[in-house]
Amino acid sequence: MIAGIETGGTKIVCGVADRENLTEPTSIRRFPTTTPEETLGRIADFLAEVGPVEAVGIASFGPVDADPASPHYGFVTSTPKPGWKDTDVLSAVRAAANAPAAFVSDVTGAAIGESRAGAGRGARNVGYATIGTGVGVGLVVDGHPLIGNGWPELGHLLVRRHPADRFEGHCPYHGDCLEGLTAGPAVLARWGVDASSFPADQKDEAFDILAYYIAQLAWTTVLTLGLDRLVLGGGVMLAPGLLERTWPALTAIAGGYGPPQVATGDPRELLVTPGLEGKSGLVGALSLAADLVA
Repeated sequence: MIAGIETGGTKIVCGVADRENLTEPTSIRRFPTTTPEETLGRIADFLAEVGPVEAVGIASFGPVDADPASPHYGFVTSTPKPGWKDTDVLSAVRAAANAPAAFVSDVTGAAIGESRAGAGRGARNVGYATIGTGVGVGLVVDGHPLIGNGWPELGHLLVRRHPADRFEGHCPYHGDCLEGLTAGPAVLARWGVDASSFPADQKDEAFDILAYYIAQLAWTTVLTLGLDRLVLGGGVMLAPGLLERTWPALTAIAGGYGPPQVATGDPRELLVTPGLEGKSGLVGALSLAADLVA
């Protein structure tokens, strides 16, 4: 048996699975993210209850240091989550499991999960973007996750402003970066409702603005890494019709330039919904654990 731990800013998901069936964990435990001491203690309790595991994979909220060569590998670094700055998550979980452990960011874990067993399966280069409480992007290129000390960190891209948008932005660091314009708190601050609750007289303009920014994220990653698939997850993307509005926005931004799935005006195979129904990060974490004992 192997274990996977997905730590989020609001909740933790722990699971164990057979190495041959990572998408169907035999045991899952969820609980809120509180203080580091309490949260890491509950993770340790879970690992003790499920018994010995061969390895554990961790996909953590961040920013994180996921560079194995760094002295702070496995740390949550400059996070706004109170009390979690400079927390050594990897060492605590590895000690509790008494087994080898691997560590990546939460969105990188989701990208790994979707690449291997979800909507990105069969594609060479895959990204996973979460548009939710924050904005984050994980990337898998030629089957290998791109990881480092605090990067990739595409949620804070500076974007071209939509002509109808006068909102100053909601990011405490950059104001009108991608996260400051599209994340859930930015949507609520600008329109007073979440993305799934726009009244009819607001929805068209709001979706045009959101889709314009999300399409710029897609355009940047396609041009930089030659992505074959970008999986769009997170609470904002649950808004019915927003993904469909993003397809023509990307085509308009591309202007006939770029790879065929963009230049031909049909990016439906490029921008897709998650295929693992809320388990992307956990399956990614389990995949990391399976790699350690393969």
